[in-house]
Amino acid sequence: MATIHARRVAALYDIHGNLPALEAALDAADAAGADTILVGGDVVLGPMPRETIDRLLAMGGRAHFVRGNCDRLVVDAFDGRPNARLPAAVQESIAWAAARLDRSHRDFLAELPLTMGAEVDGVGEVLFCHATPRSDEEIFTALTPAERVRPMLAGATPPVVVCGHTHMQFDRAVDGVRVVNAGSVGMPFAPPGAYWLLLGPGVELTRTAYDLDRAAARVRATAYPHPDEILRPYTADQALALFEPRPATP
Repeated sequence: MATIHARRVAALYDIHGNLPALEAALDAADAAGADTILVGGDVVLGPMPRETIDRLLAMGGRAHFVRGNCDRLVVDAFDGRPNARLPAAVQESIAWAAARLDRSHRDFLAELPLTMGAEVDGVGEVLFCHATPRSDEEIFTALTPAERVRPMLAGATPPVVVCGHTHMQFDRAVDGVRVVNAGSVGMPFAPPGAYWLLLGPGVELTRTAYDLDRAAARVRATAYPHPDEILRPYTADQALALFEPRPATP
């Protein structure tokens, strides 16, 4: 597993091709003095896939990446291996995004690691992953019982684990491991804004406001087949009902 050393890290997760949100988060990260950008996966599946990945790649060695499940699915679609188990609308969005990338984008996404380690000033060792250290698609939330989360973190030795995937920020402890969800830059299941995480010297869950009307106009100016995925995502309550369904009452 690769390890980086940083004074201050901005962890940007689940951008989903929302370039206006990414631009706002990067401006805020610069203002906060972040010397390192950790991109936590699910970069390109959205309305501006090529522009979003090119913006991040232009940062050179300042940006580091881990793989998200949607990055993997876009690579599969690029290679002519669509996932037929996904809903038709999701398959359409994936195919659309894949068609707007070139071979260099595909190869970059295909080589992304599942995890990355970091030594962050004032925080110490941190493990970054998209969903869990062992999977890019496992789901857990702030409400998931510790006994379900415990095996997902098995073998993760750093005292801090940063994840995303569920598009909702949280900060919780499981068996002495601090698990922080950075939230989503581009498609948050929360009030509108770009959500991200600042590490160093502390751990700060962050929300950045931006011009939503202007961003919506830019999204709708693309040919993305399902823009409301970005413009009207789930609320937190809707997402939790999906991710953490309550047992049926007898």
